[in-house]
Amino acid sequence: MGFQVRDHEGRLTVELDGREIIRHSRTEPWIYAGHGEGQYDMYRGNFSISDRLGEKLALIDYIVESSGSEGARVTFSRSGLNSLTVLFGQENGRAVIRFTGNTDRMNRLWLRLAAEEREHVYGCGEQFSHFDLRGKNFPLWTSEQGVGRNKDTYVTFLADKEDRAGGDYYWTFFPQPTFVSSRKYYCHVDDSAYMDFDFRNANYHELHIWNIPEKLVLETADTYVGLLRKLTAYFGRQPELPDWVYEGVWIGVQGGTEVVLSKLDHALSKGLKVSGIWAQDWQGVRYTSFGKRLMWNWIWNRELYPGLDEEIVKLREKGIKFLGYINPYVAVEGHLFKEASEGGFLAKDTQGEDYLVDFGEFYAGIVDFTNPKACEWYKKVIKENMIQFGLSGWMADFGEYLPTDVVLHNGAPAEWMHNAWPAIWAGLNREAIEEAGKLDEVTFFMRAGYTGSQKYCTMMWAGDQNVDWSLDDGLASVIPAALSLAMTGCGLHHSDIGGYTTLFGMKRTKELFMRWAEHSAFTPLMRTHEGNRPDDNWQFDSDDETLLHFARMSRVYVALRSYLKAAVKENAESGVPVMRPLFLHYEADERVYSIQYQYLLGRDLLVAPVIEEEKSAWAVYLPEDHWIHLWTGKSYWGGDVEVEAPVGQPPVFYRADSSYAALFEALRSLE
Repeated sequence: MGFQVRDHEGRLTVELDGREIIRHSRTEPWIYAGHGEGQYDMYRGNFSISDRLGEKLALIDYIVESSGSEGARVTFSRSGLNSLTVLFGQENGRAVIRFTGNTDRMNRLWLRLAAEEREHVYGCGEQFSHFDLRGKNFPLWTSEQGVGRNKDTYVTFLADKEDRAGGDYYWTFFPQPTFVSSRKYYCHVDDSAYMDFDFRNANYHELHIWNIPEKLVLETADTYVGLLRKLTAYFGRQPELPDWVYEGVWIGVQGGTEVVLSKLDHALSKGLKVSGIWAQDWQGVRYTSFGKRLMWNWIWNRELYPGLDEEIVKLREKGIKFLGYINPYVAVEGHLFKEASEGGFLAKDTQGEDYLVDFGEFYAGIVDFTNPKACEWYKKVIKENMIQFGLSGWMADFGEYLPTDVVLHNGAPAEWMHNAWPAIWAGLNREAIEEAGKLDEVTFFMRAGYTGSQKYCTMMWAGDQNVDWSLDDGLASVIPAALSLAMTGCGLHHSDIGGYTTLFGMKRTKELFMRWAEHSAFTPLMRTHEGNRPDDNWQFDSDDETLLHFARMSRVYVALRSYLKAAVKENAESGVPVMRPLFLHYEADERVYSIQYQYLLGRDLLVAPVIEEEKSAWAVYLPEDHWIHLWTGKSYWGGDVEVEAPVGQPPVFYRADSSYAALFEALRSLE
């Protein structure tokens, strides 16, 4: 692998393994530099961002100072001013572009990478509205996901009006400055500043970076599978899941010991396969106008959960684990806040006082992860209050709220630390589990992420979808979310069954819950959530028909455990994701590059969830292969098909020559 730099009559081109990456001339420059001052306005995790741009200059002049088989050194400038030297080279077998020179006057960079009109682009972290990113721009800043996420919808309008929380198509908990091109290369910007990747121009991709980054990393491959192997080798890979995860669903229940155990007993009596109870209120609750919230003081709440320590032992003997909840903040009412404040473990404001973040009718301090002592203290909280207490996992929530005006222990500007924060938070959770010697027993899941989350986070979840059928923020949105993360190096993904956010009159319906459960049976993990307003939402046990349907889907999931375990193992060893875009294995089929609501589960299952209400049949596109419809056994050889899809029979197909064909066939008769 290497760059080829050609300078011919005032035109500079740079190729990487035969792919033209850069075209530069005085009339079509590839590099611009300038200076600006970012304006960040945060309200409860929602950001309004603008730039006071002082200058933007095309660095049209260039001098090739050296060029050879090991790379090249090229200095770009504008009439001798704002010079920037670009080093094209190799590091550890990867192509790297580095930037050096006098950058005192520069803190903005625009890079235009050569593109083709029919090119497809994927990645940029977790994207909910678009899988193929071509034709859109994507600001990359971790934040709340947004409610509605579509400026043309009434829900988004109301959320914007009341809480500045409506969001847009690009809002995401997990952005990442990485894209994968259908020209079979990936490009990653190694920096944590605010960026905007713009894929709207037919001839180039423009990367706008609010910093002079350390480097760009690029690699090529002959196949997409090979490309993901290289990409995940660079970022790191997720570990395998504990074996107990595959033995059933995690039921999200709340309300105290008696309520939780009663719901569990009823669910088990109806045949539900349960591997875990996830009770996020294990440490207490509070109520706000948004709905039911948590106390954020990370220790067992004996009043709400009397005898929980003993019940966890009894549940474990039945093969059922108990999971909880934690995030990177401590509420001002709790003893942990006092302990953290006295220890100097909290981030500060500009006056040197503990910075308090408004989380909607309550305040919390930020544990400062740039302070090694604070990290050790918080890991101790996790190890003693959670792992030693008996929790087998937890939701490691938030991570995307770091204000840009906070003062951190390491002195780094918070606007540069903001995007990096979720990955640091993931690393702390992972270290606590590893230090406890429990990586093969204990797991955690997160919604927020950034570069580096891959090597730390054991499972991602899609965040707070609306309890509706909307494409941008409902059931449908979790599919491109999983696929875009897969192309960014995170191959383990799931979602709240039924969604989470209930606002502006929306309510989770029985049909939505049942269809979401069908989808989740064909993902690496099945987990329910009561939502922010449980009493307004249809739950897994709201009636027997729902619970029996859910129980059957849980048996489908458990029956697939050997297949799922193999796919998770492949993800851990080679970075090939569990939920995969169709083009990963059908590269020659042009149709599959634009499909975002179907996916491959492992190599051999094609899943096309029903994402619209009141549908009993569903149209599916099958790439050329011999497919067997999971529920009828009917054969198909590719193309557009329509199948019956009553509730309980989501459109799923398996490859006829799969080594797991007998396992898939057995699902047909599963009661």
